[in-house]
Amino acid sequence: EHELPDRLRTVLIAIYLMYTTGQGKPQSETDLCSESIRLGRMLRLLMPDEPEVAGLLALMLLTESRRGTRTDELGALVLLRDQNRAAWNRVLIEEGHALVRSCLRRNQPGPFQLQAAIAAVHADAANFADTDWVQILTLYDQLMVVAPTPVVALNRAVALGEVRGPAAGLGEIDTLPLSDYYPFHAARAEFLLRQGDLDEAARAFRRAADLAPAGPERNYLRGRSQWAPGSR
Repeated sequence: EHELPDRLRTVLIAIYLMYTTGQGKPQSETDLCSESIRLGRMLRLLMPDEPEVAGLLALMLLTESRRGTRTDELGALVLLRDQNRAAWNRVLIEEGHALVRSCLRRNQPGPFQLQAAIAAVHADAANFADTDWVQILTLYDQLMVVAPTPVVALNRAVALGEVRGPAAGLGEIDTLPLSDYYPFHAARAEFLLRQGDLDEAARAFRRAADLAPAGPERNYLRGRSQWAPGSR
């Protein structure tokens, strides 16, 4: 694991939290995302030899490249598998990829670098079916070594389910202490649906919707809980 000074770790986390806060708002109402990326670029210029700085900037760029496709013209949520990849910002993707490659050459993996590498694998896929889930699972295995949090474990479980099937994903998810975290219930619901457990999937969608913040995610989950098979 690449060790960071505490002050720098705090700065990187603060920038990323500012970015994720901006992600949750309509693009027309906030410039938090662009400001976070600007700060990331400045920090990269000041610390060109710090791979976690490059990793943070790469993660924000690769995430930002998809921002315009996450909701439709009515503001409804569009899942990653359904997004128009032709509309992703290729300039940001190429810049993010170059930063990820620079991190890999240093061979000093850290949490932001590994998250950026995962985002880069998603950006590589021409469509959702072509996603290299084996590589993503391998990266999550590495991320669990340097950042063994329940949320990382949940994301790893989703990748595991894509590689080995919904039963494997559910087996991991159901061990996690995340009962008050709406993505936990949303991930359970999707795998339960794939397994054919329709009533339990509908209940999990409802629980996810109850916990989700107001906005596109809650609206989507509420809709799934109402029209998913087994919801009646």
